[in-house]
Amino acid sequence: MTRRKLLLSTPALALLRAADNAAVSVKVRRKPTDEWKIMPARDIHHVAGFQPETRKIRVSQYGGRLDRRTNAAAGFFRAVENKGRWWLADPEGFLYLKAGVASVAPGNSVTNRAALKEQFGTPEKWAAATAKLLHENGFTGTGAWSAVDLLRAVPERVVYTQLWSFMSAFGKRKKLTFQQPGHTGYAGDCIPVFHPEFETFCDEYARQLAATKDDPWLLGHFSDNEMPAPADLLDKALNLDTGNPALAPTRDYAAKWLAKAGQSPTPQLNEAFREHVFDRYFEITTRAIRKHDPNHLCLGSRLHGASLRSPAVLRAAGRRLDVIAMNVYGVWTPEAELFELWRKEAGKPMMVTEFYAKGEDSGYKNTTGAGWLVPTQKDRALFYQNFLLGMLESKLCVGWDWFKYMDNDPEDLSTDPSNRDSNKGIVTIRYQPYAGLVEGMREFNREIYPLADHFDRG
Repeated sequence: MTRRKLLLSTPALALLRAADNAAVSVKVRRKPTDEWKIMPARDIHHVAGFQPETRKIRVSQYGGRLDRRTNAAAGFFRAVENKGRWWLADPEGFLYLKAGVASVAPGNSVTNRAALKEQFGTPEKWAAATAKLLHENGFTGTGAWSAVDLLRAVPERVVYTQLWSFMSAFGKRKKLTFQQPGHTGYAGDCIPVFHPEFETFCDEYARQLAATKDDPWLLGHFSDNEMPAPADLLDKALNLDTGNPALAPTRDYAAKWLAKAGQSPTPQLNEAFREHVFDRYFEITTRAIRKHDPNHLCLGSRLHGASLRSPAVLRAAGRRLDVIAMNVYGVWTPEAELFELWRKEAGKPMMVTEFYAKGEDSGYKNTTGAGWLVPTQKDRALFYQNFLLGMLESKLCVGWDWFKYMDNDPEDLSTDPSNRDSNKGIVTIRYQPYAGLVEGMREFNREIYPLADHFDRG
């Protein structure tokens, strides 16, 4: 069994450190046409009472801390609560927090392919070099849309997750979907979870998960990506197009559900129906996943937008999932009341599966994507540290995936419309790491466990 030494305390970088050791500020905006705003931020050098460079923690081959272990190793990742903090336990039973990057895969554009051949020679050599890059900078895992098959074959492996499309694949089969920036859209914003064929489809679709059910490096499964959860879901379901037979099961079910309630639609009934819809979705997909892969975590459908603040959706997710995946945008510093909502309604740990900031110094127009826009790569690193300090303080967050590995290539028109001209990556379209960003990420990643301990001590 191999053990890796990850130095969780290294000589402090000058990066991000203010000369007077006071809280720092950064200019931010959402779009290039917006006015700049000044936002306060912290890095690890501005956490009250915390002293970097004070200790070293050895880690397991998966990245779990060797000084803290659960009672028994399960052979696969598990979610555990220990003294008020949620953790993952790695397959050997050591407490683990995931520091990951999403979309770790070679680019498809002409420029991407030429740069890969020039720098690495083959996709296999790219995979080995990229796994090394992740490990050297304190990352222990990959997120959605990663080149899993390539990365599973490297000598020094990284933990990974799988993204599936239970609902979107079914919706496409029934011609009820369309492309929206960043995710699949559904007719009337209604997922067809009450269609009589959906449950059978999920069972058949989940058979493919059996191929990796015995792999301890697999953390868990995302069932879908960013499904709609409008506050007026009941109203939308009742008003679905009567001329489309494929929409009839959803519309008819909503009408019967409302008749049973014996009332006209109200905000309260809309919220109750939203919980019913998502409870049904999580129930069906989780059952199918666990039937064909009983070993790995069920992470759900990567909640986003309004669903992150919906008690109904959170309750449904908490009843059915092991860990709740959340794509978090529009949040600079996580707010305590948001964590309290998640803790009260879901009662389960969460994982941030998308977040990022774009740098103006990259040369991109940065018109696409939902992430923050900041002046420099060092400011991107400052956002990373500031955002994740809040996540660690919450004691609910068991990991994260920065979105994403590689910048958008404007010449690649095969990509999703939200991924066309923005500086989202930790590397350029020619596979060159952004030094100012990666250095700040490495500095933070190597202090994850000491920081968690510091916050736990109050």
